[in-house]
Amino acid sequence: MRKKLGAAVVGLAVAGVSLLATGSASSHGYTDQPISRQKLCANGTVTNCGAIQYEPQSVEGPKGFPGAGPADGKICSGQHDTFGELDGAKAPNGNAWPATQLTGGQGYTFRWQFTARHATTDFEYFITKNGWDDSKPLTRADLDPQPFMTVPYGNRQPPGTVEQQGTIPTQKTGHHVILAVWNIADTGNAFYACSDVNF
Repeated sequence: MRKKLGAAVVGLAVAGVSLLATGSASSHGYTDQPISRQKLCANGTVTNCGAIQYEPQSVEGPKGFPGAGPADGKICSGQHDTFGELDGAKAPNGNAWPATQLTGGQGYTFRWQFTARHATTDFEYFITKNGWDDSKPLTRADLDPQPFMTVPYGNRQPPGTVEQQGTIPTQKTGHHVILAVWNIADTGNAFYACSDVNF
């Protein structure tokens, strides 16, 4: 009986290691500057977030945004049903999503943190239009059609942290969302991060 139990425990331990290895291989990166919704959930600033609080790096979806990619209303979650809390116009705790204060035209350092590093085509940053409806989940029509910043990466693999210098768009007022997209070179996917900002 003890031998069988011992073998079962070893088997479970191996399975657990395999699951952890699989989890880390399929989990990748997020923005923390400006702080993204998934990072706000992971650090406990926003509560009741569900699964995303444990894996903020996993918001992966089809690439090709805005022509392809996650469906409207599911952009911030990368169209992951388990991360749907990120798509809410309000945070899961019922409050407004905490927002980073910005000034139009200021220089800014955008930052990604990675847990698994992939060959990278580029990074793109989109922002909502003035007058967008922030009482509903984010759609393509809410965003300026072109990214305000694109950072080519030449199919290289990034380090664990990437900082990118840019300029915040001018002529924005009030609450906006910045959508950061990390386009992977050697898969059909990208990673998505929504950050709430106030001008």
